Amino acid sequence: MIIPVILAGGTGSRLWPLSRQLNPKQFMAVADSSEGSGAATGVRQTLFQETLQRLQGLQQLTSPVVICHEDHRFLVAEQLRQLGIDDAVILLEPAGRNTAPAVTIAAQVIRSLGFADNLPAGEKALMLVLPADHIIRAPEVFHDCVRLGMQQANAGNLVTFGIKPQYAETGYGYIQRGEELERGAFKVQRFVEKPDAVRAQQYFAGGDYDWNSGMFLFELDSWLNEIQLHAPAIAASCQQACADRRFDGDFTRIDASLFKACPSDSIDYAVMEKTAHAVVVPMDASWNDLGAWSSLWDISQQKTVDNNVLRGDTHVINVKDSYIRADSRLVVAIGMQDAVIVETADAVLVANRHQVQDVKKAVQWLEQQQRSEASTHTLVYRPWGSYESLATGPGFQVKRIRVRPGASLSLQMHHKRAEHWVVIAGLATVTCGERVFDLQENESTFIPLGSKHRLQNKTAEWVELIEVQTGSYLGEDDIVRFDDVYGRVAAKA
Repeated sequence: MIIPVILAGGTGSRLWPLSRQLNPKQFMAVADSSEGSGAATGVRQTLFQETLQRLQGLQQLTSPVVICHEDHRFLVAEQLRQLGIDDAVILLEPAGRNTAPAVTIAAQVIRSLGFADNLPAGEKALMLVLPADHIIRAPEVFHDCVRLGMQQANAGNLVTFGIKPQYAETGYGYIQRGEELERGAFKVQRFVEKPDAVRAQQYFAGGDYDWNSGMFLFELDSWLNEIQLHAPAIAASCQQACADRRFDGDFTRIDASLFKACPSDSIDYAVMEKTAHAVVVPMDASWNDLGAWSSLWDISQQKTVDNNVLRGDTHVINVKDSYIRADSRLVVAIGMQDAVIVETADAVLVANRHQVQDVKKAVQWLEQQQRSEASTHTLVYRPWGSYESLATGPGFQVKRIRVRPGASLSLQMHHKRAEHWVVIAGLATVTCGERVFDLQENESTFIPLGSKHRLQNKTAEWVELIEVQTGSYLGEDDIVRFDDVYGRVAAKA
């Protein structure tokens, strides 16, 4: 039995300004449909969705266990719904503590939910741990490697999947292969940190090193035994945090204070570098972890004659070997080489293609300055739909709001702003004070400061409206919720 464990945390800061804290790369269709696992269907899916879809074809799969941050829970739930997956376990991390605690929490919850109970004789519960932000263009090769890994995991080994290097990469860790256990599976000789250029070239030329993919396969009890042996503090913290778990609708929550006290460490550091049972299965499946903008240029199969990747409304003159992406307006580039230009509604990135690893430093600066561009887009997704900021000035803000069929915003109140609503599509049901009434297209209403109000869509079509906010403070934290179908606490946007 294979239990897919999808690691959907992380912020993907090196793909800023597209990837941001509240909508990171794994939940976006970062690559074109021709560049990922969805190429066969031509359907653009998010990286998270592609991770789940490429499991199709493997036998004895259970429902997936998805580990994500609290802030991303509704993104996960909606994207699972789009795939028709309604039985996933969505495990919420109160804070990021790296991959070893995440997988240990998952293992504890899997055991408590009885996934491994009543298995036929000889069968074991295997956890297939997959980051949610990878591209694999050859899923059939991935499947073959998983099947080979199952044999090793059933023997009590902890399996990692190495990627056959295509060049001397300094941005990945490496795994040195040791003794061959069976055709295609090797003892791990050692793990190596991200090397400098000279050592990377040596590893590439040597032929016995693979890139460290961050994908793993091991038996449930094997992992719990090894984490207890090599990182007992992590094992104890996770066990305590899981003991007080609770269910909140579609989500599984653990004790926040106990989990935040857990040491932060990766699977490699905490266990794989210490265990005597580490095995690597090399994989050549056209893999990429999309760790930087240069990766999008690397994997693109739609380069121009000048080796450019152009996305959106762009025009170039004398430009070569560049990645240029326009999401909301025309971008013109002249006389450039090895450039990365990424335009969004509220930010533009211009970088040398060979220095895009430093985008993370720019995000750190944005966070230090408490700039909203580090965390949110002008378009923000909510469980009921989305809102987009169109214009902002002293004392006012204009938003476009979309409410999905059958959805409802919370019954709420604002202390410092009033709102004007104009419906531009659909039929909206409005609560304002004691009144409940419908607004059709081209009709409007006024929500006074301090009044309880709610916006609902009781129809089978989307509702769209323009909201004009006026007041002394327009932040999203000026909200008091009285009733909310999504279980959000008061005073939290």
